[in-house]
Amino acid sequence: MTGRDGGADLRPLGNSPVVVLVRPQLADNVGACARAMANGGLFHMRLVAPRDGWPQEMAWRMASGADRILDAATVHATVAEAVADLHHVFATCPRPRHIVKPVLTARGGAVELREICGRGLRAGVLFGPERAGLDNDDMAEADALIRFPLNPGFMSLNLAQAVMVMAYEWWTADDETPPRTLMTNESRVATKERLGNFLAHLVDQLDACGFLRNQPKRPGMVRNLQHLFQRGEVTEQELRTLHGVVTELAIGRRQRGRLETEGDG
Repeated sequence: MTGRDGGADLRPLGNSPVVVLVRPQLADNVGACARAMANGGLFHMRLVAPRDGWPQEMAWRMASGADRILDAATVHATVAEAVADLHHVFATCPRPRHIVKPVLTARGGAVELREICGRGLRAGVLFGPERAGLDNDDMAEADALIRFPLNPGFMSLNLAQAVMVMAYEWWTADDETPPRTLMTNESRVATKERLGNFLAHLVDQLDACGFLRNQPKRPGMVRNLQHLFQRGEVTEQELRTLHGVVTELAIGRRQRGRLETEGDG
């Protein structure tokens, strides 16, 4: 099952948490978990008593190229064995009952995991089997619980979805991508000078065609046009297009004027 060709060139990214899948039931779910881990920059997978044994071909089929995570996965008989070398352990739990432990959101858990791993300590997150989740004995191995704040009327996640939530929060906890950007492709956002030149061109032609002939309202109409174009980040390419539109409209107006004059003659 190892040494496969065609998988992504995945490898550990710094000191990242271990994903511990406790008694997973379906190999394709394990493969989907590997894919989710790769999305979030996680690499270390441990399996505790997988129901159908390990390895299983279907896992690699479902991993969508995250083969190296599966190649490096280790199998353990018990949760205690799987977490023996870790310093901190978190356990995902949809409805913790009769347990006194800190309960974190996925985002809060990711922040703590970043802090722990940043100090050179090893951490892991337990995920329970598909049907029943972790039992009390499993959670007894954990320092804290993680509960996803989802719709209380429907909090059902499959195994890979649960891993994806944590992988996403782990990645974004240290990600500096701005929350909002403007995709301009090969163009650039126009400067105020370029935008002012276009507005002057537009107003000049609107005066010429008589659109701004109502002098009392003219200042307000011009301001409205300024607000419209100043409101967004207009690109240079968009301004070139708008200049062309205004120019062609002006040419068309002049041509119509000449035709009308010739017709009168």
